[in-house]
Amino acid sequence: MSPRAVDLVIVGASFAGLICARTAALRGLKTVVIEAKEEPGARIHTTGILVKEAADEVDTPPQFSRAIHGVRLYSPSLRHIDLSSRDYYFLTTDTAGLIRWFADEARRAGADIICGQKVEQATRVEGGVSLPQFNLETRYLVGADGTRSTVAKLFNLGRNERFLTGLEIEYHDLPKADPDLLHCFLDTKLAHGYLAWVAPAPGFFQVGLATNDRVKPDLKAFLAHTENVFGYSAATVKERRSGLIPCGGPVSPFAAPNVLLIGDAAGHVSPLTGGGIRLAFRYGRRAGQLIADHLTRHGPPPGQVLSKEMPGFGKKLLLRKVMDIGPPNWLYDMIIGTAPMSWFARQVYFHRRSETPVKPASEPEP
Repeated sequence: MSPRAVDLVIVGASFAGLICARTAALRGLKTVVIEAKEEPGARIHTTGILVKEAADEVDTPPQFSRAIHGVRLYSPSLRHIDLSSRDYYFLTTDTAGLIRWFADEARRAGADIICGQKVEQATRVEGGVSLPQFNLETRYLVGADGTRSTVAKLFNLGRNERFLTGLEIEYHDLPKADPDLLHCFLDTKLAHGYLAWVAPAPGFFQVGLATNDRVKPDLKAFLAHTENVFGYSAATVKERRSGLIPCGGPVSPFAAPNVLLIGDAAGHVSPLTGGGIRLAFRYGRRAGQLIADHLTRHGPPPGQVLSKEMPGFGKKLLLRKVMDIGPPNWLYDMIIGTAPMSWFARQVYFHRRSETPVKPASEPEP
C-alpha cells in the first residue's frame, strides 16, 4: 500500500507540539501528531505553572487554571518573605486537562493525532521524510518529543546534555497551606541547584523539588522538613511523578532540511527557572506559522528564521552556574530578608514588574 502523503508530522503531543499542530492545520496543512503515550495528557512530567507572559501568549479555559498573585520565599530555616505585584500573576494548572483541551483544539482545526506508538524509524526521501511504521510520508517533520528526543537522535541534531531531576506529589488538599501563594524553598541540601515548591493548583496541591546531578532528589526529606508548615501526613495523595528538566539552554543544531525541534527537545527552557511553557507556546505557534509559509508560500526555511528569534539565555546560563555551585544554607538564612535578596527575587519571579513592597522575613511557626 502506498504511503499516506501529508504536509507535516509532529512527534510529541504536549504543549509545543499541539499548538504547532493547531496552527499548521488552521493554515491548511495536512497535519499528523504522533504521541507515544496512550493519550495526550497521560503521565505528565511537569508542574504546569504558567507565568503571566505564557498566559498572554495563548488563551486557555479558566477551569484548567488558578491565578496566584503572590510568592512566599523560604530560607532553609523556614524564615520567609512574601512577594507580590499588583499587575503580575502566575497560573497553576490542571496540566493533564489543559493538554487534553489543546489536543481537542488541534483535532478541531483538522489535525490527526495517533496515540500509543513511539516513533522508532524515520528516513529521508525525495521531498521530505518517510515514517514507514506509520505508512506516512511527510514534507516536514517536527520533533516536540521531550528532553530525550528521538527525532534529534534520528537526524543527528543537538541534544540536551544538562538536566535537573524533579520529583512531585499531588495532594487532594493541604488545609494548612495558604492557597493564595506559590510557596518556594531555597535549600542547597534538599534542592541543590534549584528549589522546592508547594503550589495550589485547581482542586489540588502540587509539592515537589528538583536538583542537579550533584545531589539525588529526596522528596521525603523535604516533606519531613516542612511537615509542621503544611501537614502532609493528614492529606491524601492524588498522584506522583518525576521527570527531567533541561537546563543547558537551546540545543545546536536544532534544525535540518525538512526537520525542526521545538519545546523541551530544542532546549527551549529557562536554564535558571526551569520554565518552558511560555516558550513552548510561543515557538510552537511560530513553528506552525513558518512551516506553513515555507511549504505553501515559498517562505524561508523555518529554522533559519527561528535562529534569529530565539533567546540565547546568556545571563541565565551564568546564573545557572551559580545555582549549580549552591550557596551554603547559612547564606540563604542570612540574606532572606535583605534588600538585595528581595530585589533579586523580584527579578526572577516578576520580571521587574513587582512594585508592591516586600513583607519582612518571618520566623517559622513553632
